[in-house]
Amino acid sequence: MTQQIPSTEPELGGVRNFRDVGGLPTTDGRRVRHGQLFRSGHLAHATEEDAVFLASLGLHTIFDFRNAADQKLEGPDVELPGVRNVNLPLSDPADGSEFWKMVRDGDLDQLRVLLGDGKAANRMIGSYRTIIRERTAEHSQVLHALADDSVPALMHCAAGKDRAGLSIAVTLLALGVEREAIVSDYLESNATHRRYKVHRNGSSAGNAYSPEVMELLSPLFDARAEYLTAAFEVIEETWGGVDTYLEQGLGLTPELRERLRARLLD
Repeated sequence: MTQQIPSTEPELGGVRNFRDVGGLPTTDGRRVRHGQLFRSGHLAHATEEDAVFLASLGLHTIFDFRNAADQKLEGPDVELPGVRNVNLPLSDPADGSEFWKMVRDGDLDQLRVLLGDGKAANRMIGSYRTIIRERTAEHSQVLHALADDSVPALMHCAAGKDRAGLSIAVTLLALGVEREAIVSDYLESNATHRRYKVHRNGSSAGNAYSPEVMELLSPLFDARAEYLTAAFEVIEETWGGVDTYLEQGLGLTPELRERLRARLLD
């Protein structure tokens, strides 16, 4: 069983799901360097103390994978002095603002129709597959930036689970991190203190956190191995393997890949 090297995880007041992915092992015996690659949920609600901590990381670039609807709902990221912010929207994990409006505003019957009978999990699986298959330009841009000059870097979306989770996973694949370790890091988003808090609105507030509502919503807010496995399956189905995906799908030449590994691995 592979394990991540223990590291001190800060308690951030307004930023959820923050962690350093340093310490993850590669298949050739190396490890991801600490202090170079971070992931989190959005930074829009960062406290002053959070901002001081984030500024202390010496970040070069923050990759924000949220779309315009996310940013309207949550607000813009806190600005950190001297840090480049790159907004690179990836498709929403469940297909857009109208869907999420229903999640927040819909009554129990509507949620049953929308999410029941496995629909929520299937929707997540479908979106993971779509992001890998259709967002090659965005993932290519991230990997090229990391190989060139953009580290230390932080990647985030809204919850730091799906879009950031996939982008971190793609980066870790390029670094040669063990598949089991990639999945283990992804599943850490399930920790109670890391999970995104959905806010339900309006007349449905009375049943907002009933057991049935929570059961219907849970596939949207869980990190499930089956979601990431579906993304890996698309790589195999479409490109025949990780190396071909990286080189042909993302334009990551062997030289660029070695440069990326030099920047991010011990």
